[in-house]
Amino acid sequence: MRTTLLFAVAVFAFPIVHANDEFPEAPDTQEETTKPLTPKEALAKLQLPEGFEATVFAAEPEVRQPIAQAFDARGRLWVAENYTYADRKILHNLELRDRIVVFEDKDNDGRADDRKVFWDDGIRLTSVEIGFGGVWALCPPQLLFIPDADEDAVPDGDPIVMLDGFETANTRHNFANGLRWGPDGWLYGRHGILASSEVGRPGTPRERRTVLNCSIWRFHPTRFDFEVVASGTTNAWGHDWDEFGQLFFINTVIGHLWHVVPGAHYERMYGEDLDPHVYRLIPQTADHVHWDEKNENWTDLRKKGLSEGTNLAGGGHAHSGMMIYLGDNWPKEYRGDLFTLNLNGRRANRDALKRKGATYTGVHRPDVFKSDDLYFRGIEISYGPDGGVYVLDWSDIGECHENDGLHRSSGRIFKITHGRTIRSVPGDLSKLSNDDLVHLLSHENDWYPRIARRLLQERAHRGVNIAEGTIRKILQIATDSKNVRHQLRGLWTLHAIGEIADERLYRLLADESEHIRLWAVKLLTDAGQPSGKTARVLQVIASAESDGLVLVHLASAMDRLAHDDRWLIAQSIAKRKEFRGDPVLPKMVWYGIEPAVAANPRRAVALLSSSEFPDLRYFIARRITETLDENEGAVDGLVQYMHGVPDYAGRLDTLRGIADALRGWHRAAKPKGWDEFAQTIRQSRSDAAIGLVDQISIVFGDGRSTDELIKIARGKGRFSTAFRRRAIQSLVKSKAEGTAALLTNLAQDRDVSTAAVAGLGTFPDAAPESLKSFGPIHRRARATAVDALVARPASAALLLDAVEKGSVPKIQISAFQLIRVQLLGNEELSERVRKLWPELRLLEEDKLAQIEKHRKLLTIERIKTGNLERGKELFTKTCGSCHKLFGEGGTIAPELTGAQRDNVDYWLENIFDPSAIVPEDYRLSTVVLQDARVLSGVLGARRGRTVELQTPTEKLALDRESIVSTTKTAKSLMPDALLSTLSEEQIVDLFAYLMSR
Repeated sequence: MRTTLLFAVAVFAFPIVHANDEFPEAPDTQEETTKPLTPKEALAKLQLPEGFEATVFAAEPEVRQPIAQAFDARGRLWVAENYTYADRKILHNLELRDRIVVFEDKDNDGRADDRKVFWDDGIRLTSVEIGFGGVWALCPPQLLFIPDADEDAVPDGDPIVMLDGFETANTRHNFANGLRWGPDGWLYGRHGILASSEVGRPGTPRERRTVLNCSIWRFHPTRFDFEVVASGTTNAWGHDWDEFGQLFFINTVIGHLWHVVPGAHYERMYGEDLDPHVYRLIPQTADHVHWDEKNENWTDLRKKGLSEGTNLAGGGHAHSGMMIYLGDNWPKEYRGDLFTLNLNGRRANRDALKRKGATYTGVHRPDVFKSDDLYFRGIEISYGPDGGVYVLDWSDIGECHENDGLHRSSGRIFKITHGRTIRSVPGDLSKLSNDDLVHLLSHENDWYPRIARRLLQERAHRGVNIAEGTIRKILQIATDSKNVRHQLRGLWTLHAIGEIADERLYRLLADESEHIRLWAVKLLTDAGQPSGKTARVLQVIASAESDGLVLVHLASAMDRLAHDDRWLIAQSIAKRKEFRGDPVLPKMVWYGIEPAVAANPRRAVALLSSSEFPDLRYFIARRITETLDENEGAVDGLVQYMHGVPDYAGRLDTLRGIADALRGWHRAAKPKGWDEFAQTIRQSRSDAAIGLVDQISIVFGDGRSTDELIKIARGKGRFSTAFRRRAIQSLVKSKAEGTAALLTNLAQDRDVSTAAVAGLGTFPDAAPESLKSFGPIHRRARATAVDALVARPASAALLLDAVEKGSVPKIQISAFQLIRVQLLGNEELSERVRKLWPELRLLEEDKLAQIEKHRKLLTIERIKTGNLERGKELFTKTCGSCHKLFGEGGTIAPELTGAQRDNVDYWLENIFDPSAIVPEDYRLSTVVLQDARVLSGVLGARRGRTVELQTPTEKLALDRESIVSTTKTAKSLMPDALLSTLSEEQIVDLFAYLMSR
């Protein structure tokens, strides 16, 4: 496992692979509705600030489909070309391959004059990086190392598989990508959201592999360790470090900018974090987005160009490629700012990174350049050895996952400089002496310190002697330099070559710079669990530290410590009142302490009682309560705390945590002192606290009398709607006598109709009553009534009877509800569904025929006749519970606002065959309950006694004791039969709305 890469190359003496310089057989599949410009014409379309110049560094036929880039120690640019991206039809064509091409500008005129194909046998090649005697290529499912010890750009042997297990199921979406060396000496990468991977060294058993979803990850090139750094967001396709070693990454669809703190869990496009006890996620770092959130006109992006609002905001939601400019060619005003390529806006957005609270915020600055070339699709951006910036242009007119085909025959690389630059790399940096490399650590262009640090790390790893005098020079930079940036470079280099002792790092914990202090924390905990002495030192430091950024990284470091060593750090940080509303620090404390809470509720209550962070109080109470099955007295301490504390906010945070933990439970052991505490709360004037106590008391076998709950439930105008709904839920949970009759009457009350009908569905004999009241029932609750009826074979049969008689309109039953009837496992019911909805049978028999039929129906002319108001109502009913469009709808599934909404084929493919690309994590399951109900949805987090089930309309917490069986299907939560319940006119109306604006 710890064999060096160079030694591995010597052992595996494979024959040399000769790269083919001929253009791969990768045809264009994209219709040229817009004539592509020549590279020279495209260059003229670049709009640059005054004083800037651009050149075409390379273009087709020398480069095509460029997707990633990296520099070697000679300043040569290595470019990954990807031809296998996205196209399902030819993805598995064995003749189709990706390749790595090397460019060199020998005369420094901004144009490559030497080119070589290094490797041409890649599949799904997403990124490339250079180092440790070879080339790293990320080709999911594998991370490959291609040996090239003599650096002649000719492989010394076949690729070596360093990691495998990266998911490839979603070929058009979110591949693992983004290889870049970090200041800590690790190789960093990124991972998208639509599939979970199980990554490890080849041959690693499944139980020892690392599971990751959307995330930032890292791999150590000599220890071969692999770990998730932080998780969340959607599809990161760009990251970089600022001059203080803080990592930021760019994202698409949701918020664009994120500051990476190891161990963080960020907001996601949809779905939940893999850790069920995260509870709440960290929002994006920027204080803005790059599109007009309120009035977005996505279709106009392709038909009419950008809307005025989106153009002013930055050009759209899709970002690819990112750099923090630390070069020495662009004016100083640009240094330290973050630049990302905006796909739809055909430009580079610019954000300033400002310290705010415990971390950072991204502040919008004017875009740095734009392109009027409709084919411009910037995909990566980096600065090079002369400070000039290299921009990869994918070069086609597609918008989203290449659903309109690919333009493989084009590709450009632009180089943007301020004025003309003739500086070049002073020879091959890998040939410099150790002392000369150390001298480069102070270079103004961060490109040089990064290369120098990596080369010194490689030499130390190979066993090359680094003299004591050289180490002293690095140490002098790390400790005596007046420039914090230089100090950090020295510190990172000492760490990379293994020459920084813990004792020296301890002393740096008292440095006047927050950045030196936090990096001392990070390096002390970089390689697994630190020593007991380090844990004690960090505990002392946490009690004295007041800087938010250092505190965030101390909270992050808790994940490396033994559970018992985390408490004092968490307590010290949680007492900082000034950070109680910070969006990051309280959550980071929770992420670090959570694994210790369940094991030690007593200490957890002590932390809760001293915490100034409301979120942390809620999290601890919820997590402790979830352990009730394993520890009957777990909540006793929480009750004792609430009874004794005069802090109203602390009580409420704790009650909310307990209530959310018990959601879905039927019964639990009553904690000591609960009755006395509940009586105290009921005598208070806090409706919120009283409602929570009543909700919790039902589970603890106590609570208000049935008569009192009935009075509240009926009390329209006298009690708040929320209070009445909670009373109904309490009555349903207790199954009190007369509840079913009460719910039947309340089904017509618009304020509580949904809660009443949902509760009615839990009573096995209530189906006839539900059908009797279906006409007068409030329209808001009709979908809930159908949900309840299709949960049991007997009530589903009564519902179908009512449909046949016409007393329940067919339009009231959604495609998903029809699927639920079919999943009951009763063939007679399934056949009745097919007879009532013959379109469903046809869909099952031939999806392609249905797609073609609807393609003929949905002509542009026909869609223009659709009624947008009716279309919006249909969207709300059929799609809006899961998908958001124009700012309205659910967040279970991806937002549709930015999709290819003017492409009928795109809609039909996804509507009629949604299960084709659905990852396993989002497949539909059927759940049979003890009361004979059959529910369908996506199984989610398991927390304590409950398991979550996400349906199209709600998220249910089910007591696992009430579950008889679960069965996973191959289907998506989105039904194939989505349109089967709609008439042609309704389908036209729906598409008119989907494709509007």
